[in-house]
Order: sequence, then C-alpha cells, then structure tokens
Amino acid sequence: MVISRSVGTVPGMRSLLLGSVTALVTSLALTIAAAPATAERPDHQSSERAAYPALKVKRLVTGLDKPWDVRSLGGGRLIFTQRDRATLTVWAKGHKHGVRFPSSEVWVSGETGLMGLEVDPGFAKNRRIYTCQGATTSGGHDVRVIAWRLNAKATKATKVRQLIGGFPSSSGRHGGCRLLIDSAGSMLVGTGDAAIGTNPQDKQSLGGKTLRLNRFTGAPWPSNPFAKAESRNQRYVHTYGHRNVQGLSQRADGSLWSIEQGTGRDDEVNRLVNGGDYGYNPVPGYNESVPMTDQSLPGKQIDAAWSSGDPTLATSGGGFVYGKRLGAYDGTLAVAALKAEQVLFLTLSKSGTLKRVQVPDALRRYGRIRTVVDGPASSFYVTTDNGGGTDVILRVRPRG
Repeated sequence: MVISRSVGTVPGMRSLLLGSVTALVTSLALTIAAAPATAERPDHQSSERAAYPALKVKRLVTGLDKPWDVRSLGGGRLIFTQRDRATLTVWAKGHKHGVRFPSSEVWVSGETGLMGLEVDPGFAKNRRIYTCQGATTSGGHDVRVIAWRLNAKATKATKVRQLIGGFPSSSGRHGGCRLLIDSAGSMLVGTGDAAIGTNPQDKQSLGGKTLRLNRFTGAPWPSNPFAKAESRNQRYVHTYGHRNVQGLSQRADGSLWSIEQGTGRDDEVNRLVNGGDYGYNPVPGYNESVPMTDQSLPGKQIDAAWSSGDPTLATSGGGFVYGKRLGAYDGTLAVAALKAEQVLFLTLSKSGTLKRVQVPDALRRYGRIRTVVDGPASSFYVTTDNGGGTDVILRVRPRG
C-alpha cells in the first residue's frame, strides 16, 4: 500500500498556528500503516506521485452561502442548492438566476435546510429534479425527499410529489442528507441519526441509514434486505448503523459508497453492501465515545474502507471523478473535508482496499469544502462551506 501526499504551505489568511494544526490533522489522517510499503518501494511511490497532474482551479460561481450540492442540467448549465438560504439556483454562461419554488416551506436549523440534490437521468424529457430538505410537520419537524419538475426555462420548480419523509430530526443536528440515482434507476438516500442514540441500529427508524426507493413512486426498492417486513420504514432500509451520511457515490464498476462524519474520531468511507450493519450504536443516551464501527455488537459489522482516525477531518460530500487527462486522479474517490479544509483523493482497489491517498495543495486554499461532483471532459466541481456570502463553486481540471 502506497500513500502519497502533496506537500506545501497553506497560503495567507491563516495564522502559522492554524497552518500547523491543519498540517497535523492531515498527517494523522493519512497515516494508515503505510510506512513499510513506502520503504520497500520508494521508486514506485515517486512514479505514482508524478502521475498526478497539476490542477487548475477556477472560481466559477461566487457570492454564495453554504452551497450544499450541485448538479449538471446539460448544455453547460449547473443547478445548486444553498442550505441556509433554502434556494435553488441555475448558473449558465457566467450568470445565475433563482428557481422559484416554495422556499418558505423548508425548515432551516443547524445542519438541516435545503441539502441534497439530484437530476433525473431522463431530465431532457421529464424535467425532474429531486431535493432532500427539512420541513415542518404538525408535530414538529422532519427531513424528506421531494420530486420537482422544472419548466423549460429552468426558472420555476413545480412539486410532483413527496417520495419519502419522516426522517427524524431534533435540533437540526445530523440531518444528512445526500441523494444518488444509481445505474439500476433506484434512488439512494443517505440520512443522519438526528443525534438520537437509538436510531442507527433501529431498523424502524429512517435515521442513520442509507435508504433505497423507486424514484418515481417512492415505493421501497424490491431488492432491499427487509422488503417484506411488516414495518413500512424497515422496507426502505438498504444499510444501517450509520452516524451521519453526507456523501453517496457509485463507482464505474457499479459498487456503491458512502462518506460519513465521525465523532471526535473516525470519519469513514464505506463500501455499501445490501443489508450491511456499519456498527454505530451510541447508547445509552447519545454516547459519542463509542467506536464508529463497534465490533462488540451482535452480528457482523462492516469495517470502513478508509477511516480518518483521531482527530477527524469532518468529511462531507464527494464522489468518484473520471477523465483520462486526470492521470492518477482518474477513478479516485474525492472526499471533501470541512474542518481540515481539503480534498482527499482515495485510490481504491477493485475489491475496495485502500491503496493510497492524495491531498493536492491546489484545493487547500479555499476554506471548508462541502462536496465534490464529477463533471465533463476530465473536470469536476467543488463547493465551499464558509458562510456569509463568501462561498464559491470551483471548477477543477488538469493544467495544460
């Protein structure tokens, strides 16, 4: 196993102390028992490092506040959510315009607001998009997934239906909530545990899970492990034992992956297995001292493919990025980090074993990173999460 990392200083705006802390966090996160392999194969490490091209970063969209997710609408257009402003916005050819929808119905509190976004694979014909958002109920609040239809000019979104709701909420902490339409046509939803200790292991709770459903009807996906359970909620469960699923992605080989925020330790990247238990069980109360993957629980718990260790980086969204011009980045899982203010590119074997991690300096100068989304022609998009109207969507591509 070879671990490689770009080395450089964090430019201006940060004190020497903060730069040192960030470097320490990065160093700890990338220490994955790799020293023996590095010592045995130094020439191989050098050749792999050279295969990573220099990256060109452009501030594509500016003046934003916590852009949580971004997707392509085709024709060079992007659509994105802003969590706290609860807005949908389209960007095209250097200009952005708002999309009218019932923004006032979005419940915004803490880590919950207008979050995950997905565009239907058949968008050119059906004009459907999907959001995951906080909402107010008769008894309090929840998190839910809604299908919308955009008009021809992409200036208005009309509600088609609520696909699923009732995800638990408390103060707004650990609201999730990422969306992914996979190659089978199903929708996956990553949810948070709402900081309620019993949720991750409770299969009748929709919190602390990945859920799988029909993106048109909202029905549970028929191959779900508990598809015939008496509890309707349980029929949606794809995997359980999660803390706060912030990222979902599908690799070209069809495998499904999640990115999850840890406690004071152990941010995780997990390869999702239908019916898998990922081992988080913070009880009694909400005991965050327990391991993210607790192997002392009954049954089998699935270990993470990558873990930050202690301290955490506050991983968030991310996904696989592709393109021949990306060199060694091609096919890696790009993982955004909020606290560590960086992007980690994980090279994973066909079986899911971690081979190496690359952290480019070019993406360590924009503050907190919320998500990474694959783009066209060996490019990808990165959103920041600094707040106060200072946030941006970056377009990243190889130089030259």
